[in-house]
Amino acid sequence: MSDFYLKKRSFVFLYLVIIAGTGLLAFAIKCIFDPVGLVTGGFTGIAILLKNLTDIFYKGGIPLWFANLILNIPFFLLALKIKGKGFIGKTAFATVLLSFWLYLIPEIDFVEGDYILASIFGGVLAGIAMGMILWADATTGGTEMVALLLQSKLRHYSVAQIMQVLDGMVVLAGLYVFGLRSSMYAIVAIFIASKMTDTILEGMKFSKAAYIITDCYQEIAKLIMEELERGVTGLEAQGMYSGTRKCVLYCVVSKKEIVLLKDLVHRIDRNAFVVVGDVREVLGEGFIFSDKVPASNNSE
Repeated sequence: MSDFYLKKRSFVFLYLVIIAGTGLLAFAIKCIFDPVGLVTGGFTGIAILLKNLTDIFYKGGIPLWFANLILNIPFFLLALKIKGKGFIGKTAFATVLLSFWLYLIPEIDFVEGDYILASIFGGVLAGIAMGMILWADATTGGTEMVALLLQSKLRHYSVAQIMQVLDGMVVLAGLYVFGLRSSMYAIVAIFIASKMTDTILEGMKFSKAAYIITDCYQEIAKLIMEELERGVTGLEAQGMYSGTRKCVLYCVVSKKEIVLLKDLVHRIDRNAFVVVGDVREVLGEGFIFSDKVPASNNSE
């Protein structure tokens, strides 16, 4: 299979992920957050506010898709001028797609005024959607684009800090328009969405990493490679109390295999010192392969 074909397939897959992610996000915004007035920040939050505020002048208010698109256009033009075409790339595609989905998806209230359901279910869907979009190296513009532009002038602040301020201002505006109850549930939705986004980006297939300090490192390493079929790395170390040189074994295994690993170690050396920790994501042989990151083996 040629490198050109693999790159093309990866390119197409990333854009399919963006299409699916923006569609899921639009559903959460239009059918869950908007009906109960949950303003969760960003330009889509401003769009919900504008729709509500303009309802007295125009039946139904300014459509979400239109407000989101109009709000983003000036900042994309500014980013194009300051940062160049390479900066906006997939983000422009994702932003236009989000407005397209907001236009296409029918306005249906799936939560029927249930704030708890809206904050939990909407937060989960929005978090998964944003995780997919960010995983594909894109964003949906909005306050992140504004934060990136402001950060070029306010270099002593990070993009994340500026975004928190901007989104906080949007949530406060939601407090004024929709009241305290909606704003409190919006904060719950933001928290859940951020956790789901982190889960998508950091990986859901948790593994275990083990550091094994033993004098029988060669026998134990051999058994791990033969019986568990896992790679092992020997790390040179020195005991600070005894001053003796040691070899610390490092190995990553699945959650199910950690019990077998500890039994195997104690079979050889009951005095071995084993430290086990959680690993969020593993890329490499025997674990997860990624088209975006070259595969590597954890053995030496």
